[in-house]
Amino acid sequence: MENLAHAVERLTKAGYRDDFRAERGGLRAIKAGQVFEPEALVVDEVERFEGESDPGDEVVVFALSSEASGTRGTYVVTYGTYVNPIDAEMMRRLPHAPR
Repeated sequence: MENLAHAVERLTKAGYRDDFRAERGGLRAIKAGQVFEPEALVVDEVERFEGESDPGDEVVVFALSSEASGTRGTYVVTYGTYVNPIDAEMMRRLPHAPR
């Protein structure tokens, strides 16, 4: 089974080289220096992980891309009981990944 580090490494090798961080104005692509409205991003993949010792330790990894700018990166978020309110808002606003 894949863990968080392996998922991020695999996605980086697949071209998701930027890191997204939530802020009040949207999701910032750190390397690109751009802020995106979550609705303007495409969710290409989602991976969820639970802590080995505590299933309440939950993390989700989004592989995100912008069709307009070509930016591709990962957005790693803790969720569940400990989710940051800004991250919760950004996750709600992300479009659903096609399956």
